[in-house]
Amino acid sequence: MEYNDAMKNRVKRLEGQLRGVLKMMEEGKDCKDVITQLSASRSAIDRTIGLVVSSNLVECIQDEEDGRTKEESINEAVQLLVKSR
Repeated sequence: MEYNDAMKNRVKRLEGQLRGVLKMMEEGKDCKDVITQLSASRSAIDRTIGLVVSSNLVECIQDEEDGRTKEESINEAVQLLVKSR
């Protein structure tokens, strides 16, 4: 699968966000603020997972050379989403 620049940029932003959370922890920031930022990071990760899975699904359905049916590709994508939770 090709990972486009938009996907990579999302992960880079996540990396920065998590570094910010670690800095907050090292500075002894309030627990509520840290949890808020961790929750935002988790949401961003979930959205990124959804983007990668949906892009993969589109790619798999368009390229059926691997012998899988569309239903099998869809089921695999659903399983990836379930696994990510």
